[in-house]
Amino acid sequence: MKRLHPLSAVSQALQRGVTGLSLPFFFMAIGGIVGLDGDRLVDGIFLFAPIGFVVGVAYGIAYYYRFTYETTASTFDVTSGVLSRRAREIPYRRTQNVDVSQSVLHRVLGLAVVSIETAGGGQTEATLNFVSEDEAERLRSEIRRLTAKTDAETAGDERTAAATSESTADTGDPTRRERPRDEGGPLLLFELEVRELLVYALTSFRWGAAVFPVMLLFFLQGADSGSGLVPEFLLLAAEPFGGPEAVDGAAVGQLLVLAAITAIQWTAATYVASAIYTVANYHGFRLGRAGEDFVYERGLVQRYSGSIPVEKVQSVSVTENPLQRLVGYAGLWVETAGYGPDSGSGSQSAVPLAGVDRVYRFAENLTGVETPQFRSPPTLARRRYLVRYSVVAAVIVAAAFGFATVSTFDRWYLSAVVFVAVPPAAHLKYANLGYFVGDDHLVIRSGFWKRRTTVIPYYRIQTVSTRRSIFQRRLGLASLAVDTASSRTFAWGSPTIYDIDLETARDVHGTGRERLQTALRERAREDDLRLSIEFT
Repeated sequence: MKRLHPLSAVSQALQRGVTGLSLPFFFMAIGGIVGLDGDRLVDGIFLFAPIGFVVGVAYGIAYYYRFTYETTASTFDVTSGVLSRRAREIPYRRTQNVDVSQSVLHRVLGLAVVSIETAGGGQTEATLNFVSEDEAERLRSEIRRLTAKTDAETAGDERTAAATSESTADTGDPTRRERPRDEGGPLLLFELEVRELLVYALTSFRWGAAVFPVMLLFFLQGADSGSGLVPEFLLLAAEPFGGPEAVDGAAVGQLLVLAAITAIQWTAATYVASAIYTVANYHGFRLGRAGEDFVYERGLVQRYSGSIPVEKVQSVSVTENPLQRLVGYAGLWVETAGYGPDSGSGSQSAVPLAGVDRVYRFAENLTGVETPQFRSPPTLARRRYLVRYSVVAAVIVAAAFGFATVSTFDRWYLSAVVFVAVPPAAHLKYANLGYFVGDDHLVIRSGFWKRRTTVIPYYRIQTVSTRRSIFQRRLGLASLAVDTASSRTFAWGSPTIYDIDLETARDVHGTGRERLQTALRERAREDDLRLSIEFT
């Protein structure tokens, strides 16, 4: 059994000590709210704050000594807890990713944080916060080696059982085909160039970066303004468009103008913050191959590195937004069980951004999928989108009319121009939908603002469900959702074939089920991963 780096004890002691020190202040605030005597509260703080600090430091040190980890032949064991002990045994066959992260301070001190992800959820199963850089690399290599060994043993057992059940007429060789493993360091597959990084930053928009403009707004809140609540620069920006000189006493219309101009400024600031975040997060991105694993590293301020076993890959997705399509770029993402796109750690990005032809070639070589010949939904679906967006346009016009009734804006009818965008919006929605039912893979494409083309091997499919809304039932349409073992976020969701004929949906559903069973039988007999990482 091993312990964390000794500096982890210092970090834990300081964190817990500060927490213990702050608790008396929290209780003082609560006491002040309920009307307790202020002098007695102050005396209590001077008495209990040092005690809380000492108790917190003691707890942090105890936590360090009670936290141990160990690599065994079949599991990675972690024991933790001071008052309540917790022992975890993480089987290597369930390990999906091993990530190593380093902040600037960690790199200066030669430390790293190791996170182990498993199937069945997007949360981290075990975090070692923190170990030395050499120990982090040793753990990553050791877990990767033991995971590969466990998978090989499991595949060997499954192949032996499949070979036993084969008829005597089967002349196939049941002997396991050993895959060559790389000697030395990882083989470099992809490196993000500076030009590609800049294009990625300028063509990406991360709504999560919106927190930075909000923080800036609170920082500038003390600036001079008519009410003391809104920074002066927001009022000055809105004033030429009919905004108020001060919030106090302003008309409703002026306040709505201020809100609209503020939203535009906030969006622009979010875009800048998103670009800065992307550069800092993906600077120096490199993807390599070590044996049967993907290995990656990235980051400018916070450095990340890790490994993704190729056998754990559930699906591969090519993503591109309108700006990226305009300049001919796209990104490649992989999903593993319990670890999906935008799940937080970011190690799921195989290629953040590259030329679109190169990315599609990567995807085809990685999965072995044949070049897809996409089928489109029936034209009835496009008429459905036309009606849907017409309703949205009518709501916008109604909102403009309501705005005109409470403001000096009297040209609400100009908002009817949104109806001009309805036909092209419906067409673009329809034109970016498609699906391909291959021999070994199902390929699904959808989305305009974030077009996503997902390649799913049949043997990775968990469930296929046919979904029909009230309007789809009236039109004889259906959508087909395909689930794998990966965890997905709200933004991505399950890959779905939208608005196809009901009979076509039933045919695809049945075909997927049949080819899933065929793929599983072939996989058990041949021990074929159906995935390749020889895609340079």
